[in-house]
Amino acid sequence: MADVADGGGESVIGSSGRRSSPVAPVRPLTALLRGFVKRCPNCGRGRIYTGWAKEVKTCPVCGLVYEPTEGDTWAFTIIGDRIPVAAGIIVVYFELGSRLGSGALIAVMVVLCALLLWTAPNRWGVGVALLYLQRVWWPDPLDPIPNGQEGRDGKDRQDATG
Repeated sequence: MADVADGGGESVIGSSGRRSSPVAPVRPLTALLRGFVKRCPNCGRGRIYTGWAKEVKTCPVCGLVYEPTEGDTWAFTIIGDRIPVAAGIIVVYFELGSRLGSGALIAVMVVLCALLLWTAPNRWGVGVALLYLQRVWWPDPLDPIPNGQEGRDGKDRQDATG
């Protein structure tokens, strides 16, 4: 039993393909930048979204499951969506419209709304990266995170699990 606790043996719970070797750590800034450009925070090669924002469930390169449980990125997404909305609230609260004039206020609000929509997938990608960092820093034995150095198309992951 002590052997299992030290990670040296197999158990019923840990037999889901979890490697005994630790995950190669990715620097937090690197993971966040990868998420911002809508790439896998683990390997940096797989896409998080296809098209504008059609979610991909797993990385096609390293096999990372982006959201192991539905709703895991909810908190990060809510925070990431509300911070840009705060810019519009600041414009209204500090009455920048009366100082800029109505035409400029409309232009500022249109630009803020366009940026809010245009950058939504990027901010959601940062949410995926934040969830990845949470999973790496506070690992769950039932949540395997593949090594970011695996082969293309997840072949190493498939070989290890099957």
